[in-house]
Amino acid sequence: MNPHWLVPVDGSLPALRAVDHLLREVADSTIAPAISLVNVQAPLPSEITRFISSAVVHDYHRETGEAALADARARLEEAGLAYSEHILLGEAAPTIADYARENGCTLIVIGSRGLGSVAGILLGSVTSRVVHLTDLPVVVVK
Repeated sequence: MNPHWLVPVDGSLPALRAVDHLLREVADSTIAPAISLVNVQAPLPSEITRFISSAVVHDYHRETGEAALADARARLEEAGLAYSEHILLGEAAPTIADYARENGCTLIVIGSRGLGSVAGILLGSVTSRVVHLTDLPVVVVK
């Protein structure tokens, strides 16, 4: 099985540290993994979306996701690595775990904390939930 590494990115410093860790690992390896950058956008509340067109909501999620991916994308491009990027909609942890399972990922490389407003005691809440929701190996980068 060819390696396929998933890196969830939310624009936070810990997420960028995960990208940097991936870059170091790839530089030391003889096998280049497929790399998927994923940003998960939370759905907007229905109290908001009922007054805004679906096209405007879609553009908002796309623009916000692209901004969150920008620094990670730049680091991978500077290193000359091929990658795919995906902006997904849903609850972050289950969406990340589902993407990894559905797309044949072999490893998740994730920052210890992200931009979420509620953090776990030792790990960010999303990171902690991803670890519990997946059977894949997860590298948590501090």
